[in-house]
Order: sequence, then structure tokens, then C-alpha cells
Amino acid sequence: MWVAVPHALPRSLWSGVLFLCVLPSTVQSSIALTSIARGNVAAAVCSASGSNLAGLFLTPILFGFLTGLHNSAISLVGVQQIVLQLLIPFVAGQVSRRWIGQWAERNKSILAVTDRGSILLIVYAAFSASVVQGLWQRIPVATLVILVLIVAVLLATALLIMIGGSRLLRFDRADESALVFCGSQKSVVSGIPIASALIAGPALGLFVLPIMMYHAMQLLVCAWLAKRYASRSDSPPGYQDSQMLTGGDLQASPRA
Repeated sequence: MWVAVPHALPRSLWSGVLFLCVLPSTVQSSIALTSIARGNVAAAVCSASGSNLAGLFLTPILFGFLTGLHNSAISLVGVQQIVLQLLIPFVAGQVSRRWIGQWAERNKSILAVTDRGSILLIVYAAFSASVVQGLWQRIPVATLVILVLIVAVLLATALLIMIGGSRLLRFDRADESALVFCGSQKSVVSGIPIASALIAGPALGLFVLPIMMYHAMQLLVCAWLAKRYASRSDSPPGYQDSQMLTGGDLQASPRA
């Protein structure tokens, strides 16, 4: 899209869109949506966790390679920030699961509030920084509308590729839902710290704006889609769901 319509958005926003494309999948949302859809939760856990862990290292490398920007290299302080905020908590959680796993299962409701609250704080901090920097006064309404349309196209494209690919490979409904949600989600929790390590100063607010828009959009669209998958799980094998996503005449995959 950048090549086709380079003047549709400022270059800083196009950089944010490109950064959005190379972000890893989010762990919590992918697993939660797969669970709502009554899909293969175990596969979602493995896929989302693997994507998130690999993204800590690959996202900055891919972004720097694709943009060719010399200032996209991460400084030592940026590396420390990513390790402290993302890698160490992830490793600590996996190591401590042996001792706190059963307690965590018994206290899901409390941990859910903490987990979602941390995401809310990250998004709130990013929006607050944007307001302080005067971001909303500097972006015309027409530019915001174009950005929303581009983000919507990216989300729709990701969903269609995941759905089409899973049906081409003849995945059952449970595996299809895991692939769809893990493959289309983008992690704002990983994205903003990595973006902070790549971009410093007032430009950060503009850079992370596509991530925040995509995050809100993916939650709304994929929550609806997860409910559609859940309703299909109660249907007999071979059930036709022509209204699944595109309104076309799509053959629902038989349950395994």
C-alpha cells in the first residue's frame, strides 16, 4: 500500500503501519478468543507464545530491514527495556508455573483483572502521551479516516488469509479458529515497548497510533467472529454458514 499510495499518509504513520505488520501475535487475546470459539486452546497457547517470544527479537530486525532506516537500530538501553518489560516476565512466568500453576487456576478471576488492567494501563499511557504531545491537533480528520480504512483492510486481509489457508489445508473447526485468531492478532503489549526502544521523543505517539487502532478493531471484530465459531460448534457436521465473514457461500468445515 505504501508503494501504491505513498502520499495517503505521512511517512511517520506509514512507518507505524509497517511496524504493525511485523508485530507478533498477542498471547492473552488469541487464547481467550480461541477459548470463546471452542477451538484448540492448546494450539493457540503454543502458537501465540512462540510468536510473541520470536517477535521480541525478529520485530526490530524485520522493521529495520524493511524500512532501511539506520536509526531503527535498538540501543543498549532499548534492549534492556525490552528484556526487563517483556522477556524476563515471560520466562519467570514459565519457570514459576510449576509452583503457582494450581493457585493461578483457582484464582483466574483475580488474575484476569490484573492481566487486563496491565493492558489497559499500557494503552492509556500511550494515548496520554499522544495527547500531551498534541497528536490529535496535528493530524487532520481526513488522515485519521484514511488510517482507519488502511488498518481495517489489514485486519480483513489477515482474517481472510487465515480462514482461506485453514480451509485449503482442511483444518477442522477447532484448529481453524486457533489459526485465525493467532494469525490475525497483533500485540500492543509487546508493540509499545519495542516501539519505545526504536523511536524516541514526540514521534512515538504518531508511530504507535496504527497499533492502538488495530488493537481496538481486532478485539471488536474477532470477539464477534469467536461467537460465530462457537455457534457453529453446536451445529451438526457439514453445517452451512454463509454469513461467517464475507457473506459468501462458504462451506463450513466438518468437526473432527
